[in-house]
Amino acid sequence: MNPFNISSEQEFKKKAIALFNNQFNKNLIYNQYCKLLKIKPSDVKELNQIPFLPIQFFKTHKVISNKNKITHVFKSSGTGGGKSINHVSDINKYIKSFRKSFKIFYGPIKDYVFLGLLPSYLEQKNSSLVYMINDFIKTSNYSESKFYLNDYKNLLNTLKKIKNKKIILFGVSYALLDFVEKHQVTVKDLTVIETGGMKGRRKEISREELHQKLKIGFGIKNIHSEYGMTELFSQSYAKKNGEFKNPPWMKTLVRDVNNPLFVSIYGKGALNIIDLANQDSCAFIATDDVGEVFENKNYKILGRLSESEIRGCNLMFSG
Repeated sequence: MNPFNISSEQEFKKKAIALFNNQFNKNLIYNQYCKLLKIKPSDVKELNQIPFLPIQFFKTHKVISNKNKITHVFKSSGTGGGKSINHVSDINKYIKSFRKSFKIFYGPIKDYVFLGLLPSYLEQKNSSLVYMINDFIKTSNYSESKFYLNDYKNLLNTLKKIKNKKIILFGVSYALLDFVEKHQVTVKDLTVIETGGMKGRRKEISREELHQKLKIGFGIKNIHSEYGMTELFSQSYAKKNGEFKNPPWMKTLVRDVNNPLFVSIYGKGALNIIDLANQDSCAFIATDDVGEVFENKNYKILGRLSESEIRGCNLMFSG
């Protein structure tokens, strides 16, 4: 099933339900979860009737939807107790997904200088985010594209030196903050994309506060954000005010925190993601993020579920 040629809501729905049927039959963990909920394919006629697999399952089970040879294993940073693992048998689907998604939001990859400030992700191996940005660096037409670990001085010099080129700086939140606290720089044609990642590194602050500090530090009008995760194959981007848009093969729904099986098309609550590119594992994920989905289908991240809310949700399904 090609997820990348969707041109209407109806087509998305048709492909999502077909993929649900496929993963119900081929993914043992997802199948058991659906049976626990007493939901079978004939019950599912709408997107919000599809069961969404709690994201914790990626920490405790091997979530796979085919018997093909595993070629890549992506692991999360493990800040929330244990590491999520996504077993990949077709890396080209991931590559195609992140390249197409980037092109939709920013245009051709080769037109940018890519700078990656992702110390914690570079230190751990098997990061899907590092894999994606490394591909951007290799695809770029510009030799200045590279990763930086904690070398802020070198990054500052690079930013000052580059002239008449569009630059994208992908950075984990705490490292970007560290950078602007040490250095202030104004660079023409710079886009800063924060990828989240404050957990355990610095005192948590709101995205608004983070963006305000980064706007001042880099001398730019807007800070962009990228929303992706180890367990997914696709990414959303927010170009201003932290309001995310999905590529056409991805959709964000919202579930009631107190009744996780009650799923709405828009409103506030915990976020459920449909990622039609995520065919090797599970395309229907109940995340631990809390947010608001708007009627125009854009959404904001407002925080994370508390440990007790996550435990409560897990207890519902462990009986």
